Amino acid sequence: MTINQALDKLKRSRFRSSFHLSKEDIAYVRQKGIETIKTHARDFVRKRLAPAYIENDGSQTPTKGHPVFVAQHACACCCRSCLNKWYKVPKGIALTEIQQEKIVKLLISWIEKQCEK
Repeated sequence: MTINQALDKLKRSRFRSSFHLSKEDIAYVRQKGIETIKTHARDFVRKRLAPAYIENDGSQTPTKGHPVFVAQHACACCCRSCLNKWYKVPKGIALTEIQQEKIVKLLISWIEKQCEK
């Protein structure tokens, strides 16, 4: 599935499409720059999503507090259960660097689209 295909599919979900960046989130993205946000996304994905087993899977990603957190929920990349349901990424196996980078690209694409509005 391409990024655009994933974003189109997510738009059709009432729950996933209910997430939007706040004015403060957009200001934060503009202030820090997209490269810094991308670095944050890589770090969050590596620490909170990539391990094979996550102690608090399903509740490890806050719904606010950082634009990447909002994007993770909007893109169904907030926990391993959602990754499995939406993208067929198996649980119990650590994410590869390639998988992590694909997730980061999806998150950043969503954030960039939100900042265009």
